[in-house]
Amino acid sequence: MKTDQQNHTESDSLVVARKGKPCPSCGSRRVNVFYEAKNVPVQSCLLLSDQAEALRFPLSEIALGLCEGCGFIYNLTFDPSLLDYTRDYEEQQSFSPRFNTFARELAQRLIDRYDLRNKTIVEIGCGKGDFLLLLCELGNNRGVGIDPSYVSGRITEPAAERVTFIADFYSERYAGYQGDLVCCRHTLEHIPDTAEFLGKVRRAIENRPETVVFFEIPDVARVLREVAFWDIYYEHCSYFTLDSLARLFRSCGFEILDLYKGFDDQYLMIEARLATGLPSPQPDQGDAIRETARDAAYFSAHCSAQLEGWKRKIRELKQSGQRVVIWGSGSKCVAFLSTLAVQNEIEYVVDINPHRHNRYLAGSGKEIVPPSFLQNYRPDTVIAMNPIYVKEIRQELDRMGLGAELLSV
Repeated sequence: MKTDQQNHTESDSLVVARKGKPCPSCGSRRVNVFYEAKNVPVQSCLLLSDQAEALRFPLSEIALGLCEGCGFIYNLTFDPSLLDYTRDYEEQQSFSPRFNTFARELAQRLIDRYDLRNKTIVEIGCGKGDFLLLLCELGNNRGVGIDPSYVSGRITEPAAERVTFIADFYSERYAGYQGDLVCCRHTLEHIPDTAEFLGKVRRAIENRPETVVFFEIPDVARVLREVAFWDIYYEHCSYFTLDSLARLFRSCGFEILDLYKGFDDQYLMIEARLATGLPSPQPDQGDAIRETARDAAYFSAHCSAQLEGWKRKIRELKQSGQRVVIWGSGSKCVAFLSTLAVQNEIEYVVDINPHRHNRYLAGSGKEIVPPSFLQNYRPDTVIAMNPIYVKEIRQELDRMGLGAELLSV
């Protein structure tokens, strides 16, 4: 068995440099792989109606590499042709009171800061349209939402009359849809060619320098420092820190207006406009890149222990005769189950999103059930897939008279 000191020695060089695909953020080929995972479902939010089909779901592998040139992290083995963003893709989060509070406060912040009232909003990767509807409702705005997984008829709010939805991927063909705000939340991490994608956005607004661009993505620094292996999955091919995100936007011709974290520091947020005049030189980010390298080395050194700890915990719960369920059937859950190779130790996954109920998770084939299912099932232990929801999960368990132990990743 290797000691932590031996693991640190190996991971100081971030395992091994892998030749081939250059960094899509800066073009450098100085990329070091520090984490690999096999037999990973190629999608996490695509739900299946048949358990056998879910168990046969296509698998691939992950090889996360850190670019020494800009600090960007990406999956070198990512193949976008394996993904299918259709109406069976279910990512909606607006059934959680905690998440809705965050989304409403964020929408109000953007409206107040940039006077987004009676204006036009374009959202790239709008999902089912919840956040775009919030922006239009709170600011009396008009909107255009573009997302291949959009499902018509789900949104019934009055503001929906002022919004046009396009069920497609964003491309140059939609450059004619221009707004006072271009919003893109939890989409960039799904894009392999990040600089090319930002270039499309830039060209679409090049005649509107006053347009504000807002992006929101997960923070990989937190994932690395917490050794949160459940936050690494195939759909997410691109991972950013505050510094690598800022570097990308500046290199693509944007001036950064604000750069910050939110949602209990799980998300990165950037607000920007087109840069005017000659491009300013990039600030020296050597210290930031070295910090990310240290975080990646830490993740690499401690990941095995994190995995073994959860495997042991789940095995012990099963051996003691306890019924265990997971609360939260999204991407974190799929990664958690597949990385740990969980089988009959856990039967069911709970979710408050009614559009997920009675469907099956890709890879593990676990059935997704509503919270009410637990009243008869009577679990002994509930594992929450995001600590930010622990309070509302505990409240729901108490409401149903369930005294189950509540753990969190």
